Amino acid sequence: MVKISLLILLCLTFIFCNTSFSQQRTKPNVVVIFTDDHRYSGVHAFGNEQIQTPNIDKLSEEGVSFSNAYLMGAFNPATCIPSRANLLSGRNLFELKGDGRTIPPEHTTMGEAFKNAGYHCHIIGKWHQDRASLFRSFHSGGPIMGLGLYLVDQYRMPLWDWDEQGRFDMKDAFLLNYDANNVIKRSPITGREQKSPIGTENDGPHTSEIFANEAVSFIEQYSQDNPFFMYLAFHAPHDPRQAPQKYKTMYPEDEILLPPSYMPQHPFDNGEQIIRDEQLAPWPRSPEIVKKHISDYYAIITHMDAQIGRLTDALKKSGQYENTIIVFAGDSGLGVGSHGLMGKQNLYDEAGIHVPFIISGHLLKQKNKSFDGLCYIHDIFPTLADLAGISVPESVTGISLKPVVYGLQPQQPRTYAYHAYMQFQRAFRQGDYKLIEYVKIPETREDGTLIWKGSRVTQLFNLSHDPWEIHNLAYLPGYDQILKEMREKLIHTASLYGDSENDFWHFYNSADEVFKR
Repeated sequence: MVKISLLILLCLTFIFCNTSFSQQRTKPNVVVIFTDDHRYSGVHAFGNEQIQTPNIDKLSEEGVSFSNAYLMGAFNPATCIPSRANLLSGRNLFELKGDGRTIPPEHTTMGEAFKNAGYHCHIIGKWHQDRASLFRSFHSGGPIMGLGLYLVDQYRMPLWDWDEQGRFDMKDAFLLNYDANNVIKRSPITGREQKSPIGTENDGPHTSEIFANEAVSFIEQYSQDNPFFMYLAFHAPHDPRQAPQKYKTMYPEDEILLPPSYMPQHPFDNGEQIIRDEQLAPWPRSPEIVKKHISDYYAIITHMDAQIGRLTDALKKSGQYENTIIVFAGDSGLGVGSHGLMGKQNLYDEAGIHVPFIISGHLLKQKNKSFDGLCYIHDIFPTLADLAGISVPESVTGISLKPVVYGLQPQQPRTYAYHAYMQFQRAFRQGDYKLIEYVKIPETREDGTLIWKGSRVTQLFNLSHDPWEIHNLAYLPGYDQILKEMREKLIHTASLYGDSENDFWHFYNSADEVFKR
């Protein structure tokens, strides 16, 4: 009788284990591709005829895209810090810890959620948050960048190996270079790199190639029974905007079209006129210098697109594409000459907050479909969790877009959007209209005397007629009522997010009537 009971127990255990493995295998793999400073119009499929992005276009064709996906804003000029915290935590700008540099343990990360659901979680590329949240989010990793040593250039980027102890010490950072025989070698960081001439494709592999190589290798070698979650964070197309010469030659500078919103200089001080990003080009921004920057921008995007193609090819060759969800998204927009701006420290759509967002893969029921509902980067986490069939952590506050993806609800998951940048800018969008308010706070000496007077500027755009935000309607006859209603909604929404008590609003509410129009 004991032997029979033991045999039954063994059979039940075998059945349970096989059922468990079977359930794990039925869950989809998930690949999240996150790019840096990639404006929405930096994708051919989204209406830019000049740029070539065949592999990103293919993701769009084989999935669904969101034409109104946005970064909520930033309280740090390095907008990629809060943007990545939004993505990884599923929380909005005002719910992050500080500026988003640290993700506290009580905020479950995307990697943790997939780990808890039985996934093997792997990271490659850029990490802008704290080391503790990095370590707890993944089982393994390829080359990682961004942990304190940063911005040498695309061909000489400080990297770290995955650290099983989670330390990622500065002394362990390294560069990848070519030796005399054109073989990749590792070399330590000496501190002299910043004073050296900028790297080229002759000096070492490009960051996009390094990260894609690791992603392809991981896919080809993955043999575990449980599904995988891969977070692939490219540094491209962030400056310095370098690409191999064959990609640069695809975009002759004299043939580049200027964006409709090109300006030699921003028409007023928006609070961040001389920040690092804005010093990448001289003032005024001549057509020639803007065309050069756009040419470089398109080249590095097309080069990165080729690496994304290698990733999708590896998924298909390995037989894993049929059971993989792929997300492609950018972390912020970028000026590159729009409105006279070079950086992303603003609340204009293309120059600051409008990002590409695609969900793709064989598993999706809908193909080659675009949704125009408003959504944020922090909606990606709950959407992916829902699509993969795993629990959405309680700390996540974003909205799942799964009902939209599967046609179970109207395309408008959000009826309005609110944005904030530092103490200088706030924006509200609803329907066709978008309001941006700018505040420059008066500065005083220690003795209380005024150094300079503050200012307030208002912009009102009709995005259905003016998507590049060129024509300011705020001071034109006939828009008084719309302006009044948009301001009331801006103020009300600020209170909903707990954004009513800070320097921006203190001056906004106390400014003289001359600043109020």
